[in-house]
Amino acid sequence: MASVKRKLYQRLLFFLLFLPISGVLCFSELFFVKEPHDVTVMRKEAVILDCQARGEATIDVRWLKNGVKLVENERVYLLSNGSLYFSEVESRRGDKSDEGFYQCLAQNKYGAILSQKARLTIASISSFAIQPTSIVVTEGSVARFSCKISAHPPPIITWEFNRVTLPLTTERITVLPSGVLQIYGVQRADAGNYRCIATNIASRRRSTEATLTVTPALSPQLPQRPRIITGPQNISVSLHQSAILECMATGNPRPIISWSRADSKSIDVYNTKVLGNGNLIITDIKPQHGGVYMCRATTPRTRNYTVAAANVTVLAPPSLSEWPESLTRPRAGTARFVCHAEGVPTPQITWLKNGEKVHSNGRIKMYNSKLVINQIIPEDDAIYQCQAENEQGSVLSMARLIVVMSEDRPSAPRNIRADTVSSSAILLAWERPLYNSDKVIAYSVHYMKAEGLNNEEYQVVIGNDTTRYIIDDLEPACNYTFYVVAYMPMGASRMSDNVFQHTLEDVPLRAPELSLTSRSPTDIQVSWQPLPDKLSRGRVSGYRLSYRTSSESAVSQIELPGEKTQHLLENLQPDTIYLLRIVAATSIGWGEQSAWTSHRTPKASSARVPLAPELHLEPLNCTTITVRWQLAPKNSASVQGYKLFYHEESQPESAPLQLRASDYAHTIGGLDPRKKYHVKLLAYNVVGDGYQADQTISTPGCVSVRDRLVPPPPPPHNVYAKTNSSTAVFLHWGRPAFTSSQAVNYTVRCNPVGLQNASLVLYLQTSVQSLLVRDLEPNTKYEFAIRLHIDQLSSPWSPVVYQSTLPEAPTLPPSNVKVTLIEEDTALISWKLPDEPNVAVTHYTILYASRNAWIAGEWQVLQREGSITMALLENLKPGQVYLVKVSASNSMGDGPFSHAVELTVRTDLSSGQDLRLSHAFSDGFYHLDQKSMTGISVGVCIALICIIICAFIIICRGKNRYFLPLSSDDSHGPLMSQFFLYTEKKRKWFFFSGGVKKDSKTISASYQPGITVLTYEEELSMSLNQPPTLQVLLGRPGDTEGSSNSEGSHETGDSGRYSHDETELTNLSGPSSRPPSLTAEDGGDSDCSSPAEEPNELSEDSQTDMKVKESVDSSRCEHEAQSVSQSALSV
Repeated sequence: MASVKRKLYQRLLFFLLFLPISGVLCFSELFFVKEPHDVTVMRKEAVILDCQARGEATIDVRWLKNGVKLVENERVYLLSNGSLYFSEVESRRGDKSDEGFYQCLAQNKYGAILSQKARLTIASISSFAIQPTSIVVTEGSVARFSCKISAHPPPIITWEFNRVTLPLTTERITVLPSGVLQIYGVQRADAGNYRCIATNIASRRRSTEATLTVTPALSPQLPQRPRIITGPQNISVSLHQSAILECMATGNPRPIISWSRADSKSIDVYNTKVLGNGNLIITDIKPQHGGVYMCRATTPRTRNYTVAAANVTVLAPPSLSEWPESLTRPRAGTARFVCHAEGVPTPQITWLKNGEKVHSNGRIKMYNSKLVINQIIPEDDAIYQCQAENEQGSVLSMARLIVVMSEDRPSAPRNIRADTVSSSAILLAWERPLYNSDKVIAYSVHYMKAEGLNNEEYQVVIGNDTTRYIIDDLEPACNYTFYVVAYMPMGASRMSDNVFQHTLEDVPLRAPELSLTSRSPTDIQVSWQPLPDKLSRGRVSGYRLSYRTSSESAVSQIELPGEKTQHLLENLQPDTIYLLRIVAATSIGWGEQSAWTSHRTPKASSARVPLAPELHLEPLNCTTITVRWQLAPKNSASVQGYKLFYHEESQPESAPLQLRASDYAHTIGGLDPRKKYHVKLLAYNVVGDGYQADQTISTPGCVSVRDRLVPPPPPPHNVYAKTNSSTAVFLHWGRPAFTSSQAVNYTVRCNPVGLQNASLVLYLQTSVQSLLVRDLEPNTKYEFAIRLHIDQLSSPWSPVVYQSTLPEAPTLPPSNVKVTLIEEDTALISWKLPDEPNVAVTHYTILYASRNAWIAGEWQVLQREGSITMALLENLKPGQVYLVKVSASNSMGDGPFSHAVELTVRTDLSSGQDLRLSHAFSDGFYHLDQKSMTGISVGVCIALICIIICAFIIICRGKNRYFLPLSSDDSHGPLMSQFFLYTEKKRKWFFFSGGVKKDSKTISASYQPGITVLTYEEELSMSLNQPPTLQVLLGRPGDTEGSSNSEGSHETGDSGRYSHDETELTNLSGPSSRPPSLTAEDGGDSDCSSPAEEPNELSEDSQTDMKVKESVDSSRCEHEAQSVSQSALSV
């Protein structure tokens, strides 16, 4: 006993010691475990926006609506877990409406974080924006009607012909989800009135009727070339939605429609199918589905065809490819956070500090996707979030900045001075700190441009043996600001006072780039752009323009003021090549002259040739430029095409590119960085070449950052990811080609796309070039990146590769299933996704049947795509009660069916009652009418009275007998405190107590505390095929789904794949219908003469009761058995 206690104390001590350590190891300051998501609800409906935060207590949660703090009221208030509850959603106008964007803000002692935005939309349906219009078509041709309506959620579109619903797809008729009705091979019977029906959970709307008139066809019919009467349109589709490309063609004979991609890639056959007679529908659209799709209509057995094309743009919400990481920095240090996001359209990056937007100032700068905090102060200790947002959504990632404080910090450097040395250098000097200057180990010099916003700050670290430093990489003619910080081993001093200094001017670094055109055969219009500050290196005071003919050496010069950007050279010779160049000057002197640029003046002819186009050049990147042009309005000469010339400076001119007359832009690629190119463009017609336009442009450099002294190694390449299962992905990559033979280690970064908590990013280490990443979430898209480490150097991250884990079959049924009767014979069923994370649903299965058909196992089956959460149940019979249930399925399997929903179709609709009569099963039992409930209530009352009378008789007869109590527990009342056993051959009647549990299979009836209950036990060896007595009394043959009665049904029965229903309690007599309370309390065999063996694991109290029970049985068994039997049998 002592050893057991000692071990217990040791374990308790270990737990107490490990608890604080584990708290440190597993510490996470503040993060969300649940965030709100977009939701669409009906007016007056209750809804909850989830928000649950974890971290160190105490956590305060607030909500924002459209960026403003939300005020709670009796209708909208906060739940205990931080979620926001709406008891009734309102759709009033203005600020009183509950529609909008919601975010929750969680805060504790470390800071505050903001959740992603969730949009609350109230279900609605507007009037038709496009109504179908009447048309007249020829018999045998095609007809098309269209309608368009705006609704939330998107509506189901159906069509009616003469007030009768048309099927969605037949051999000749196709109904597109976009609201288009197509009829091929029109017949005279198709003439009539058509109208569009739009239905969603909010309402149902009908369009105006349009008439189709069919005229007789000509006989005989003449051959016709194929003609696309309705081609595909450019569309933008959100990720995982469906895209519909319509293509409708006519001709004689009827043309064949085929689809292809303009980039020659194959069309995804798994997510793409042809709907009707040539329409292309792409389901579960992904980024790789974006591109130009071409519809081609071809006459059979000929080469006659026509083509129509459309671009599909896949819109994607933001996803982070690089996110900020938490930093620990000393006071007066510098912190840099980096955040990169991808998405379509391009996401906008916003930085938040404790949930509030960060604004730039002298210390805090934002460069594109970077956040730089200089001269850190204690107030900078906070949680920072990077928010990437576009039209499709938002994503946030957080990181914490911890500011380390230290004692005995030196004071700031004193008396800082700056003196200009040249146009690019300034001498900075200062004095040592007044206090603790002997502890200074280094100084850091900080400088940046004084003018403009978001200027990048540079830092240079020097030793403690000097107080002077020359900064020599400055730009001429610019103002700079400087300050100095002293460092010691435990931290940094405060920043010194700022000092401003201006660099001197210098001669221009290079000349402007010329643009040359001719307005007549005897002139040249010369124009140029002003030099940027980096190239002018001061204020330009003048230009010098030089020109000559190519056959002469004499040069003419013209000096122009620095404000001019163009000049017209006149009185020149026609059809002559002129060479021109320009040079710029500042107050310091003239800069470098440009290279000679050639231009030929037009011929002196009366023929009408095109004038020079207006030319615009723009560099796209370091190797590509874009050429754009337009003709002047007065240029009336007809143009047959363009000729484009380009060549590198000092290189010979190459052959021209021939461009069409309809072109107004061209991209020139494959150029060299940091090179100057001459571009010439002219238009031509039947007479000859027109006037030319010449322009010069320089390509930028490919590297915009300063070269490092030790370049990092290249990242791994050829990263390959393959899904192994729903929880594992295999990665493989190649080692970059470098000569080092040192050992290489790799870091693998893994996280779900759109992860918002940087602390949940998974980093794995390996020394080989492959890795199996395990324990991933099913049906989740992950992004992987790899970097290598060698000799204390780390490469950049490799390009991100994306891979999704396989889904799992749904484990839950669709939620919030509702059925609404919207017409006499039509009902609308709606549902939501199963309440489980990362569930993938490819299609839904709807089963519905009348009660009589349900008993026979005959179900009607509907299937809908995974993106659709509504369906219409049509042709319902009046006076019937229908049962409806829904299941979700994907490629991995089928999920369970939802609880069945009961729908009553009334026969008399004139009473004005609401047709929306949907009732769900309650615990598996039907809702009964008033008469049935009255009969059941009377029967239950009579049964209870009989039970009470019987119990009273038993108690009265038992007063004269001596019963030894088996349990002293009186919590169940006087009727349950005493118990006895009786055996007669192989049938036993006995009372039982909840105190002793025995294992036995019995048929039991439910009981209430305080009521004496008898249990009856059959011998275990009875035939399994013979129904027990209680089953004979309560069972209803033929009332179970999947029984033999359904075998002859022509519909799909529940005995097949649709046998997941758990709501119809038809097997009341089966083992599954036993109340759990009785199953746990059933008595076992207890023979008076030979007591049954008890399990060895009985408690001490149970063993004591059994000993007392055996003594009673041995002494009074024969005396009491007969009287007990009589009492029991009388009951």
